[in-house]
Amino acid sequence: MASKPSLTHQATLMLLFLTWRGGIYCNGFTVDPPENLVILDPGHFGHLEITWTPPASLINRAECPKLYQLEYFNAYKGSWTVIRTSRRSYSAQFDLMKDVRVRVYTLLNGPCTNNTMIKSTNYTEVVQKPSSTGVAGITVKDFVCVFHNMEKMVCNWGRNPKIPANSQQNLYFWHRELEQAEECPKYILSGGVRSGCDFTGKALPDFTDINFCINGSSPQGPLKPTYASLQIQNHVKPGTAEKLHLQTGPDTRLEVQWERPVGSVPGQCLEWEVEYSQEGPDGKMTSQQIFTEEMNLTLPLNDDYRRSCVRVRSKLHKYCVNKGLWSEWSHPACHPEMKEVAPEPQWDMVPVYVYIATAIIAILVLSLCVGTVLKVRRSRQEKKPDSLLTTLFARNSVLTVGEA
Repeated sequence: MASKPSLTHQATLMLLFLTWRGGIYCNGFTVDPPENLVILDPGHFGHLEITWTPPASLINRAECPKLYQLEYFNAYKGSWTVIRTSRRSYSAQFDLMKDVRVRVYTLLNGPCTNNTMIKSTNYTEVVQKPSSTGVAGITVKDFVCVFHNMEKMVCNWGRNPKIPANSQQNLYFWHRELEQAEECPKYILSGGVRSGCDFTGKALPDFTDINFCINGSSPQGPLKPTYASLQIQNHVKPGTAEKLHLQTGPDTRLEVQWERPVGSVPGQCLEWEVEYSQEGPDGKMTSQQIFTEEMNLTLPLNDDYRRSCVRVRSKLHKYCVNKGLWSEWSHPACHPEMKEVAPEPQWDMVPVYVYIATAIIAILVLSLCVGTVLKVRRSRQEKKPDSLLTTLFARNSVLTVGEA
C-alpha cells in the first residue's frame, strides 16, 4: 500500500516536469534553428536559391506560427541583409568571386509564446567558398559598362597581362526575363582580341539585376571566371549638349541657355553642372562650378574680366537612379565671341613637304631640258657624216663620166 502514494507522487512530479518543460519550450527558450540549409546555383552567375526546413522539434507544433529570419552577407554593399519570411526558400544576388555566407534563425509567435516574438538562440549557417576552377590569377581587369544616352549599351574589360597568348574570352549574361544565360551578341575587338561587348539592338531591362560572366580558354587551361552584376539605369551616360547660347542682359548679366541632348534620356531626370570661367586682365582664368536642374542660368558679368566662357554637362540625378555617369563637356561658348582670323602665309611657315615637292619638280624639268638638248646635238652630229659621204660620192661619179 505504501507504493501507491509513491507512484502517484512520481506521476505528479513527471507531469509537473513535462508541464514546466513545455512551458519553457513554448516560451521560446529552447527553440531550435532551422535544418538542412542548402544553397543552390542554377547557373545564373550569382543569383542563388536558398532553402531550409523547419526544426524537427517544431514539425508537430501547428498552434505556433513559425517565421524565419534569413541573414546573408551582401558583398556588393559590404553589409548583412536581413529578411523575415514565412516561406522556406529565398533567392538573392551574390558575388561568386567572394565567400557566400548565409545563416537562418527560427522565430515563434502565438499562444505558446504569449503572443511575443521569440527567436532561436542559435542559427544554422552555410559558408560557400569561391569556385577553384580555372587558372588562378588570370581574370579580366576593369570590367565597365556604359549605357550611352539610354540607347546603346557597351561593356568593356581590360586584358590581364598574365593571360597567355592565344586565349579566347567569352561573355555571358542573364536576367530574370531569360530562361537561360546567353552569349554576347557582338564582340568588340582590340588588336584582334576580344575586349568588350556591344549590346546594340539587344533589349535589356532596367531596374533589374543583369549578371555577367567573363570566362574563356587558354593553352594552360580554362580561365578563371569574372562575375559582375549591375542595373543599366545606374550606368546611363547622357549625350553631349550641343546648342549653348550666350547673350548679355540688363545690369551686366550674362544669360545662358542650352538644350538637352537628343535621345531617350528623360529631360526631367537630368541635372547639370555649369563651369563658368573668366579671363582676368593678367590672362589668368578663374573657374567656378554651378549645379542646377534648369536649362538656363543668369551669371554676373564683370567688366574687369576680358572674356567669360561657359560649358555644361549632365547626368541623371538621384531622384531617378541610384547613381549616374557624367556626359562629356559641351563645347565652350564665350563672351565676347572670339573671331578666328586666318593667319597670313609666311615663308617661314611653309611646310617642309612644299620645299621637297618644289625641288623634285625643278629636278624633273631640268632633266627634261638637258635630255632635249643632248638629243638635238646628237641628231646634228649624225647628219654631218651623211652629207660628207654624199659629196664624195657625187665627185667620184663626175670624174668617172669625164674619163669615159
